[in-house]
This record gives sequence, structure tokens and C-alpha cells, in this order.
Amino acid sequence: MLDLFPEAEKPIEIVPARKLVAKVAALYVAPSDHFETRPADALRLGFDGISGDFHAGATRRSGGREPWYPRGTEMRNERQLSVVAADELAIVAERMGLAEIKPEWIGANLLIEGVPHLSMLPAGTLLFFKDGVTIKVDAQNGPCRLAGRSIAEHAGMADVEAGALLFPKSAKRLRGLVAWVEKPGTIKAGEEISVRVPEQWIYQS
Repeated sequence: MLDLFPEAEKPIEIVPARKLVAKVAALYVAPSDHFETRPADALRLGFDGISGDFHAGATRRSGGREPWYPRGTEMRNERQLSVVAADELAIVAERMGLAEIKPEWIGANLLIEGVPHLSMLPAGTLLFFKDGVTIKVDAQNGPCRLAGRSIAEHAGMADVEAGALLFPKSAKRLRGLVAWVEKPGTIKAGEEISVRVPEQWIYQS
């Protein structure tokens, strides 16, 4: 019988909940037929996500990220929003030999500044926007070849397919986060964010 909670041989470190302060650096929205986004002054969020956005909806169809379901299975949409940080994108661009990677090339909706290691925020982190919106982090956004191909094309890379393959390797743990709307409303560029990181526990090595 598998013991899901064996007596710990190593000490467990409890990392207490903490709060960070951040800011909305830029906002983006995608047309309904394509994942790439374009700049916006504000995002109007409902429980379905951004109205009219490519990733809007209370549910979505499963894909390669959910191998435990047959492809196309209807499931809850926890990927309504894509959140990225400029400092992390700069690292990825350097690794790929590029001058820059623009958030809209990879379908980002929110560019956030002020949070170190944004992509490492754990699931369950809450982002409270000053004007009332709350979004909840589901997970890291795993880099894929589709976004890599978009980068390669926009950046004018000589070998687009090589660029598509390079992005997942270069952007591991730097691709940002996916999140869903917990409390709807409107987000504006420049708005302050209170970030609540939940308590975590880890085994010490």
C-alpha cells in the first residue's frame, strides 16, 4: 500500500505566506481567432476571462498539456490569462540571441513589474488589483514551440523552426504564469497590485 504521507526522514521547512507589491506595466488582448495579443489600455474581466479574448471561456478543450484526458475533452479553463515579466523575457531573449521578445508575440495579457522570479510564484497565489479585480495563479506557463515559432517569425530569425525549438529550452521557468479570474472587473495599465503568496512547505535537502 502506498503511503502518501510517510514519516519524514528530512525536516520540512514551512515558508510562511507573504505579500508583495507589484504594478501593471502593460496590458494586452488577443483577437478571438489567434493567440498573439495586441496592446490595450484596459482589460474587462468577467468570470469567463477577458471578453472576446482567444483564451476566454469558463471551460476549454484539453490538449497536449493534459495527457490524462482524451484530446478535446471539455474541462475547466484555468488558463484564462497569461502573465509575464519583462526581466524574465529579457533573459530568454539573450539566451536566444535576440534583442528582445515582446509580450504580445507569445500571447501575454499582463506584463507585471516588481515581482522577482515571477514565474516561480506558486499555484494559489492571489493578485489583488487596486481597483477591485482578483486573479488566481494556476501554474507556470510551460513554453511551447507555437510561441517559439511566433518569436522566430517576428524577430526575423533565419531558421524559424530552429527558433521554435530553441524557445522551450531557453524559457524553462521563465515563461510566466497562467491564471484565472476569481473576482471580475476592469484592470488598467499602471494599476498597483498586492500579491499574496500562500504558505508553502518543502523538504529540506
